Amino acid sequence: MVELYRENKPRRRVVITGIGAITPVGHNLKDTWSAMTAGKSGAGPITLFDTENYPSRIACEVKNFEPTDYFDRKQVRRMDRVNMFGMIAAAEAVKNAQLDPEKVDRDRVGVIIGSGIGGIGTFEEQHSRLLAKGPGRVSPFFIPLMIIDMCSGLISMKYRFRGPNYATVSACATSAHALADSMRLVERGDADIIISGGAEATITPASVAGFCANKAISTRNDEPEKASRPFDLDRDGFVMGEGSVIMVIEALEHAIKRGAPIMAELVGAGLSGDAHHMTAPAPDGNGAARAMAAALADAGWNAEDVQLINSHGTSTGLGDIAETMAIKTVLGEHAYKVPINATKSMTGHLLGASGSLELMATIEAILTGIAHPTINLDTPDPDCDLDYIPNTAREVTVTGALSNSFGFGGHNITLAVCKYTENGH
Repeated sequence: MVELYRENKPRRRVVITGIGAITPVGHNLKDTWSAMTAGKSGAGPITLFDTENYPSRIACEVKNFEPTDYFDRKQVRRMDRVNMFGMIAAAEAVKNAQLDPEKVDRDRVGVIIGSGIGGIGTFEEQHSRLLAKGPGRVSPFFIPLMIIDMCSGLISMKYRFRGPNYATVSACATSAHALADSMRLVERGDADIIISGGAEATITPASVAGFCANKAISTRNDEPEKASRPFDLDRDGFVMGEGSVIMVIEALEHAIKRGAPIMAELVGAGLSGDAHHMTAPAPDGNGAARAMAAALADAGWNAEDVQLINSHGTSTGLGDIAETMAIKTVLGEHAYKVPINATKSMTGHLLGASGSLELMATIEAILTGIAHPTINLDTPDPDCDLDYIPNTAREVTVTGALSNSFGFGGHNITLAVCKYTENGH
């Protein structure tokens, strides 16, 4: 295995001590998880703009979101919706981790928040202003509001965390890559804590038009709550979502020293590239399989150590089949014994924030003994013949689990997470 640590130092154990969420099914972690276990869909007609001429008029919006409930009006004018979501989720994560910024070495606390697209709402608004009123009317905050790294910057400024600070971008694998980077940096000692995850706010006229144009999203406009149907024979594309999930990634010894709550242990990450197509996965699932195998190797696991898989499960024809093939390739006969769920069936596809959202659902399954269902799985695709926990949550005993994230451009990543025990998994 490739040596990952300087001077052959032993890798530090890495745990998750806090999670925050704002999603299409809840404005916080508790409400989001409650909705997931109930199998609640977050889909509905798009309300953020007029969709009269759009083939797809549905999405999973963050509902009843009022920015001034969280920020003063001056802050609202200087933040894109994506950054608001990230700030809100980060605040909950820091609170749940019982992390007092005054009692840690701020030079040893980093922030790595990714987004697949960033402040596209701001981009569209300011471009329209440019065309209508000229360059002199473009906001001086246009670039800071738009750029993908600003969410990390704003969070670091709020808490004055001065450790590693940047953003990741890898389409739908973005936040999983952020978490993997954070794990590696903490493992090797470059930081003690990293605030990490993803945020996305792409339910905008141009974004929806673009996904409509490449026929990636569902047009089941009359039944939005039934539109996202991973692994179902009648699926017709994914449903766009928005929101943010942020985690506190921390060195175990640091967490123990400060008496932090420990939710789970992050023990492995596997990364690969398809090198195949801009939007379609490798048809045999080879890239996904290599990522899953690498995550198992990094964790030191065998196939039998996996008791749950949170799938990428987008509800696209090619993607669901390729992922099923990858799971079979890596786990062999054990694949038929492992429950698999698809968070996107309820939340839609949060694009760059989907990886952290799905790892959150995986961790909650470990903590609560309940795996949320894959809703709308009414007519299983014969090519998707594994156990996808159809329609009803299930009691499970999970000590080790995988979470898959795959992005346009052929970016693949699998995270391995386990129940925390003193002696490790």
